Amino acid sequence: MTEFFHDCTTNERKREIEELLNNFAQQVGAWRFCLYFLSSTRNDYVMMYSLTVFENLINKMWLGVPSQDKMEIRSCLPKLLLAHHKTLPYFIRNKLCKVIVDIGRQDWPMFYHDFFTNILQLIQSPVTTPLGLIMLKTTSEELACPREDLSVARKEELRKLLLDQVQTVLGLLTGILETVWDKHSVTAATPPPSPTSGESGDLLSNLLQSPSSAKLLPPPIPVLDVESEYICSLALECLAHLFSWIPLSASITPSLLTTIFHFARFGCDTRAKKMASVNGSSQNCVLGQERGRLGVLAMSCINELMSKNCVPMEFEEYLLRMFQQTFYLLQKITKDNNAHTVKSRLEELDERSHVCRKGEYGSFIVENRSGLQSYIEKFTDFLRLFVSVHLRRIESYSQFPVVEFLTLLFKYTFHQPTHEGYFSCLDIWTLFLDYLTSKIKSRLGDKEAVLNRYEDALVLLLTEVLNRIQFRYNQAQLEELDDETLDDDQQTEWQRYLRQSLEVVAKVMELLPTHAFSTLLKFVLLWRTKRCCIPGHRLNITAENDCRRLHCSLRDLSSLLQAVGRLAEYFTGDVFAARFNDALTVVERLVKVTLYGSQIKLYNIETAVPSVLKPDLIDVHAQSLAALQAYSHWLAQYCSEAHRQNTQQFVTLISTTMDAITPLISTKVQEKLLLSACHLLVSLATTVRPVFLISIPAVQKVFNSIIDASAQRLADKAQVLVCRALSNTLLLPWPNLPESEQQWPLRSINHASLISALSRDYHSLKPSAAAPQRKVPLDDTKVIIHQTLSVLEDIVENISGESTKSRQICYQSLQESVQVSLALFPAFIHQSDVTDEMLSFFLTLFRGLRVQMGVPFTEQIIQTFLNMFTREQLAESILHEGSTGCRVVEKFLKILQVVVQEPGQVFKPFLPSIIALCMEQVYPIIAERPSPDVKAELFELLFRTLHHNWRYFFKSTVLASVQRGIAEEQMDNEPQFSAIMQKIFRTTMLFQFVNVLLQVLVHKSHDLLQEEIGIAIYNMASVDFDGFFAAFLPEFLTSCDGVDANQKNVLGRNFKMDRDLPSFTQNVHRLVNDLRYYRLCNDSLPPGTVKL
Repeated sequence: MTEFFHDCTTNERKREIEELLNNFAQQVGAWRFCLYFLSSTRNDYVMMYSLTVFENLINKMWLGVPSQDKMEIRSCLPKLLLAHHKTLPYFIRNKLCKVIVDIGRQDWPMFYHDFFTNILQLIQSPVTTPLGLIMLKTTSEELACPREDLSVARKEELRKLLLDQVQTVLGLLTGILETVWDKHSVTAATPPPSPTSGESGDLLSNLLQSPSSAKLLPPPIPVLDVESEYICSLALECLAHLFSWIPLSASITPSLLTTIFHFARFGCDTRAKKMASVNGSSQNCVLGQERGRLGVLAMSCINELMSKNCVPMEFEEYLLRMFQQTFYLLQKITKDNNAHTVKSRLEELDERSHVCRKGEYGSFIVENRSGLQSYIEKFTDFLRLFVSVHLRRIESYSQFPVVEFLTLLFKYTFHQPTHEGYFSCLDIWTLFLDYLTSKIKSRLGDKEAVLNRYEDALVLLLTEVLNRIQFRYNQAQLEELDDETLDDDQQTEWQRYLRQSLEVVAKVMELLPTHAFSTLLKFVLLWRTKRCCIPGHRLNITAENDCRRLHCSLRDLSSLLQAVGRLAEYFTGDVFAARFNDALTVVERLVKVTLYGSQIKLYNIETAVPSVLKPDLIDVHAQSLAALQAYSHWLAQYCSEAHRQNTQQFVTLISTTMDAITPLISTKVQEKLLLSACHLLVSLATTVRPVFLISIPAVQKVFNSIIDASAQRLADKAQVLVCRALSNTLLLPWPNLPESEQQWPLRSINHASLISALSRDYHSLKPSAAAPQRKVPLDDTKVIIHQTLSVLEDIVENISGESTKSRQICYQSLQESVQVSLALFPAFIHQSDVTDEMLSFFLTLFRGLRVQMGVPFTEQIIQTFLNMFTREQLAESILHEGSTGCRVVEKFLKILQVVVQEPGQVFKPFLPSIIALCMEQVYPIIAERPSPDVKAELFELLFRTLHHNWRYFFKSTVLASVQRGIAEEQMDNEPQFSAIMQKIFRTTMLFQFVNVLLQVLVHKSHDLLQEEIGIAIYNMASVDFDGFFAAFLPEFLTSCDGVDANQKNVLGRNFKMDRDLPSFTQNVHRLVNDLRYYRLCNDSLPPGTVKL
């Protein structure tokens, strides 16, 4: 074993040793040698290997072990544990405990009747109490929720046996904790004003208003010795695991709950750390850490109880008492009028309970406890569970003051020592606001009363959250946030902080729109657009402190702009008229800010600290544009109102906005700002759609710059967005105007000239008799194709769901480009990157404009593709061109999917070619490849072919016999045909599918889909339950190998004939579990074993 784990041992030698060890473990009687090794060696590797041999024997071969050997093992291992548990390394001791528990899992109570009694005796003996608690926790872990190497009946039996012991066990654990507490409390009680005396707060009298509340006033926290700390931590660990599976019942007594809360106070007691730091010894430091750890473990117990949603009526009083005691702790944590003191206390608690150590408790060797959640994290978990699970239940109790609780939660939230802690608290407020919103919606009559109760708390929350996103109030914390590294959601820590904060602001806005808006308006009105003189486009702020202040102010303005944008949705719809003036104030302010930024070229100003201030200025400008874009739906509603009232105010607003946008649509502007301007332009053209937009000089300027061949082209993303905006301006119907006033002829001419200009270079690539193809380098040709098709594809995609007239004009403009694409396609068939873009364009055309393209041209396109994609070409694309080649084939198959589901007879002649392509050319290439590339699209194409063209697969005589003179177009919903198909499926295919799904469950090949597979089996079986129970199930069991006839009969009897979904799926999983278990048992029997 030492050689195996030595650094110098080669992998080849390790494999040899591993084979030797495996062979040894399989020998009959190998356990005897291992028993000798365990009692005779102190080598950790040998002991762990020996225990692994025992573990394998018990879990996989126990059924075949002679009864005399079992008795010997059951006798020897506990004796070994009892003799050496104080000297064994903790990981060996724990492994030995688990092996003994594994025996109990198999044999208790029939063959190992004193298994649990022994554990209780160990706990009751002071010398072995820690060992007994470790055994108890291991028993709870292994027996309450055992793995699947047991039959379901045995699992249920074990759970029932454990439940019978719960009251005794909880009584013992309560006794241990109370004894330790009482023993040490005698010396801890000191007269006031000693710092260790009992405390009660002002709010405590509100939280505890029952006659028995005097008993709940907390006694002083005792100072425990090291051994007592260890025993209490083990007892609390046991309770936490027991609470994870036992139901809420009278077994969980008030005495036990009170004791747990006593220990929870250890977590919020900062004196231990102070005393340890004063005394200075490492032993005192460990002592302080362990006191904090007891608090963490006690909170784990509380949270396990809190996570149970199903609360019996008789337990609700206990629950209320638990909340009262926990909120005493919350008050204790946050008790101080000085914010710095509260935050310091939270930091101490957070640090102190993050324990990572390995040492000894007197004579007890203790394992490393790293990775433990802090007390503050546990307390936050409790608050989340309280709000999400129990607030609805507890709020109705008059003796529970919810508003006071929110006051404590507010202090707790805004004094969190870490960003993650603050995020978690914001999540709790979000849950509370969601609860309040749903409550108001369900009780509209009480809306005012509910809001009045919580109004002050919500306004306070809103103000503080807004303060927390501003450097002006929270600079130290905000400067710690990372604004560069992206997380899994593709956002930085700063972006996450801002987003979560703004979500809380938005939810408060939904509940208290007037208050929320007035609070935000205070900040909005601070925007004073100072038209200061900036000589030579240089900012005349150079002092370091002034630059820092400007940096913070700009960051704050950027955040507030995002807040204003986030609230845009609360000014539209039914409340448009009521909140019109507020929204108009905001929009006008946003327009002024964006216009001023464009006029002074904010993006081009020189600063003393360009690396910091220039990005800030650009960000503010970009955020003002983004915030204005968020109000596009409000502007659209204003547009429809303005159309009726013919107001000049709206025209001015849009024209000024365009004046702000146009200077930014330039190659000289940074990408972030450029894209913000482009997105706003798209929203104006697509969402608002003012009639006069195209006639605004600023828009005409953009139009001319795009069609100007000599103008420098924008970056790809920006070019696509601007072209989309201009196209939509010309194609989308104007709202509130009849068809006769839409000016379609003029708009059609303008659109054609736009598309012609955009595709000028692309058209020149097409060879003709009069003008042979220009000799353009391949790379340049690819650039032209990419730039043109990306724009045209985007235009088609954005018009595909619009009116027929819009699509007609669009196709008229695109017609020449489509023909050029088809002519160029064969020339680039071996250039997979070009083919990919061309097929993307054609796919978008087929999806959006196939009616406008007409049947003859569509047929020509399909035939061209079918001719080009030969077997050789398909093989080249799939096998040799990597992911790009596969994408090409996938897009081709997607085009065919659109074709095969087209109604009518027009494209039916292509069906034989399409089916042949799928089955004779594509499928043979991909069938043997493990990669999923192309397969999904091929199967989707086959499905759509069958689904939309089922008549094609039946002879005309069959169709005629079913149809019986019914008109052809009614055949799609022919019930008689469906009945015939269902009968064929039921009699020949249904149970084959069920069989496959059951085999998948048995072999665990798709374990993540267990639940879905169970539901699928139910849905198939429910078609013919009688056939499933009477025919399929017996046949399935008969075909199962690895189980004998008696076991098959048991499996059949245990499958109840329930027909509801939960019971049926439970029976399915029981069948699968027991089938695997029987196979495991049979495999473990020695050769030649006679089964009775």
